[in-house]
Amino acid sequence: MLLRLAYLTVTNAFAALRLLSMGGRDKDVEIHALRHQITVLERQLSAAPE
Repeated sequence: MLLRLAYLTVTNAFAALRLLSMGGRDKDVEIHALRHQITVLERQLSAAPE
């Protein structure tokens, strides 16, 4: 699970860097997708047994 978190963090960081070269509408769509990924990951982490 920790490896998955690290992978998602790195991929989201690169996706955020891509935002620098995007236009306004494309950027809004990408931000929405990234926020959704974060929400899904937070749910998975809270549901994971400790």
